[in-house]
Amino acid sequence: METPWKLGVASCVRRQDGLVDSTPDELESLAELRIWLDKRTLAGLAVQGLDLTAVPFDGVDVSDALFLGCRLDRATAADLVARGASVVPELAPSPYPTHPSALYTAEQLTRGFETGGFAGMYDSVVYRHFVEHGGALPPLREALGQRLHDHGIDNALGDALAQWTSGPIIGVMGGHAEPRGSSAYRAAASLGRALTAAGALVLTGGGPGVMEAANLGAYVPDLAVIDDLARVPSFTDHDPFTASALAVRARYPNADPWAGGLSIPTWLYGHEPANLFAGQIAKYFSNAIREDTILRACRGGIVFAPGRAGTVQEVFQAATKSFYGSDGQSGPMIFLGRRYWTEVLPVEALLRPLMADAPVEPPPIALTDDIDEAVALLVG
Repeated sequence: METPWKLGVASCVRRQDGLVDSTPDELESLAELRIWLDKRTLAGLAVQGLDLTAVPFDGVDVSDALFLGCRLDRATAADLVARGASVVPELAPSPYPTHPSALYTAEQLTRGFETGGFAGMYDSVVYRHFVEHGGALPPLREALGQRLHDHGIDNALGDALAQWTSGPIIGVMGGHAEPRGSSAYRAAASLGRALTAAGALVLTGGGPGVMEAANLGAYVPDLAVIDDLARVPSFTDHDPFTASALAVRARYPNADPWAGGLSIPTWLYGHEPANLFAGQIAKYFSNAIREDTILRACRGGIVFAPGRAGTVQEVFQAATKSFYGSDGQSGPMIFLGRRYWTEVLPVEALLRPLMADAPVEPPPIALTDDIDEAVALLVG
């Protein structure tokens, strides 16, 4: 199966679009590379994730250059090292890149679905590899490959977020098991649409349920498509669940790379179908890194829709970060669903006295059942 990060043309388009061009010392497209080859120097630069088998380096200064996960023949790699460069190759065999140079897209994660169904698409192939190689406790080589991959995603996400200057980045957290078509699903979709209309970037954890709904609302112009999606309400029905999402994307093509917002999922929960409505997908192996990354990125605040253990984990992880101000101020914490957060899981009552004793200025905490009020509290 063709791996989705390889190479060249798609990467060039992304860079020419200005999506991830905020790091001039990191060359992540052939277009960027050619600029420096014309200058006859790559000294001190990092070249990441490119097919360089047809690229000549004769007469080019490569001292202190770093080649990460590039495709090179052995003779060229040896020549680069002999002339002062460092070459870190892909770790093989592996179905995923150990040095990804850009974030994933829905098209990349689902590559192979048309011929192999859910089990044959890239996202599922990587998940199977993850499980077969120890899952959350991989052996040494696999652990190193996963950490290198996640480092590449860290870097690509930083580049991408540096390009987003249009409005606040607001997280939407909630239960992954919420069926399509439910009232909570429709509410999350309406929230995603309202936040996007207000100029915010919607960020989710990338799973199904509330997370899919929020990214869906940020992607489609007409939420009536929920009725179509609701014909396959549960993500456990993998193939039709994925096919219906792809059908919606095909009905509403959008060239904007940020259409649908951003999602940050993990292969730790790879049994869940990919959320296909986010324009940018930063998929990690490490769930701990992924959770921390989500909460650091949500500078404009977080909406917590009803959810269970994973959502509650995010509530208190966000509260800890805000309590100590460990990496700067965060925005408001909005709990959507007054009865749920006061009677079913009364975490809000615990947070208020906790934050009252914070050594730094705590973020606002609000309870509401009204989406318009939630949006006003975040972007008003």
